[in-house]
Amino acid sequence: MSSRPTTPIRLATLTLSDTRTVADDASGRVLGELCAEAGFEVASHEVVREEPELLRATVERLLAEPGIDAIILTGGTGISPRDRTIEALAPMFEKTVDGFGEAFRRLSWEEIGARAVLSRATMGIARGRIVVALPGSPPAVRLGVTQLLAPMLAHAVGIASGRATKHEHGHRGGARG
Repeated sequence: MSSRPTTPIRLATLTLSDTRTVADDASGRVLGELCAEAGFEVASHEVVREEPELLRATVERLLAEPGIDAIILTGGTGISPRDRTIEALAPMFEKTVDGFGEAFRRLSWEEIGARAVLSRATMGIARGRIVVALPGSPPAVRLGVTQLLAPMLAHAVGIASGRATKHEHGHRGGARG
């Protein structure tokens, strides 16, 4: 059975930045292009200031929109004082998908070495929807989309939404859970 859904996965994407606008949002542009290349439909994109309350309100609004299967964010996942994406999202998660961050850091290690451990990339489930937080650099977005999201997001959306079981969409063994 193919892992490609018959209808495209619909995404909302967000760039978290105090300095970027839609016009100069390189990471958001890369995110949108790569998601489209992977067969996902990008239903909306916004640039949001790195303020936890504003981020939570924006994600809550997107979770309330019918037809949005996943929300992919870029930015605010590091360790600087302004990086508060994870702290803003964590209380919204019903479940965390620890393997996503672990895999992201492993793949990053191959590209940037020990600095990879400073990434707090994460995935969680909120209201039956996938929420992913990627770092804010275009190379990190490229890695996250091409190596992780493109191969498994449709499967994850199906399971998280209850529309599929873990054994559908070409599941080939591995971790059970």
